[in-house]
Amino acid sequence: MSHLDILIPFSLPPAELAPDLFREIEAPALATLLSRAKSEPAANRHERFDEFARALPHESWLVRRFGLLQQLERGGSPPVGAQLLRATGAAADEGVWFVLQPVHIHIARDHLVLTDPRHLMLTETESRNLFEIAKPLFDEGGRDLRYCNASTWLLRSDDWADLKTSSPDAAGGHNIDIWMPRGSGEREWRKVQNEVQMHWFQHSLNQEREDRGLKPVNSLWLWGGSEAAAHGGASPYRAAFNLSPWMAAVAESASKRLKAASVADLAAAEGEPALLALEDLVEPALSNDWAAWIDVFKRLESDWFAPLHEGLKSGKMDVLNLIFTNDSRLFRSTASRSSLRKFWIKPNLALLST
Repeated sequence: MSHLDILIPFSLPPAELAPDLFREIEAPALATLLSRAKSEPAANRHERFDEFARALPHESWLVRRFGLLQQLERGGSPPVGAQLLRATGAAADEGVWFVLQPVHIHIARDHLVLTDPRHLMLTETESRNLFEIAKPLFDEGGRDLRYCNASTWLLRSDDWADLKTSSPDAAGGHNIDIWMPRGSGEREWRKVQNEVQMHWFQHSLNQEREDRGLKPVNSLWLWGGSEAAAHGGASPYRAAFNLSPWMAAVAESASKRLKAASVADLAAAEGEPALLALEDLVEPALSNDWAAWIDVFKRLESDWFAPLHEGLKSGKMDVLNLIFTNDSRLFRSTASRSSLRKFWIKPNLALLST
């Protein structure tokens, strides 16, 4: 494999925490790849994003790579609804499809906060029960609601094609007012959302969850609208590894979407260039659990960065393009076998702190 893009969301910590965090991390392989990377203009390596953008930097980067930027600009969040429906094996040749996720919204003193859906721990049985309550309320408006899995439902609503929505990771932890759906159809959405919330509030399922120390499921998050007839450009990759479901939906044009437990699995897969996603840092970063973030970073060093460095050094790989992000910034660093020969440069992680 000669060229590998490695997307590492939330590998850039907040600037005020970075020095303390990196003092706790020994990552000599990544430090070498960073400090001895190819020399490029700063403008090509750094990209700043609006802190109130409806999609996070790594989400926007992936969408751009697969030729879906126009749909992102129109809808705000990654356009994945129709793609996720096709991934279930269902026909999705027409209509506008959204992702609908059961969520918990925390009521703060003067605003509402979306909590990370990963922490909901919703079972299939619970999700099915909530789905059966919600579906007739969407049916009344002529909207097609489909069950995908416990955390993901899919909704067809063609008249909401111009609605701007936000990804749950972009909105999570914030006052949701800024990230709520906006545009034609927002009133209809809020009406049905309120109706669902009222029905769920009265259901014994939520009381049972609270008795078990779990958060109640008290709302729905709408995002990911995409037109079934609209497709992106040709894939820039022949193979893509370790993509989460929404990423795989964006990358549906890639000929191979595979799982890789190690660098050896990457080398065993034919085809280049390739994409590797390492999303393990997202959850602890969004939760501000920096102790867990440090532990994950150390694991990425031993499991991925060190073997990748060795692969580059030995000539099994020619180019590693690393894409680091947080909630408002993206930083690129490209290392090659020849760039590693800069032996006079002391390895360090300083570039991830700026």
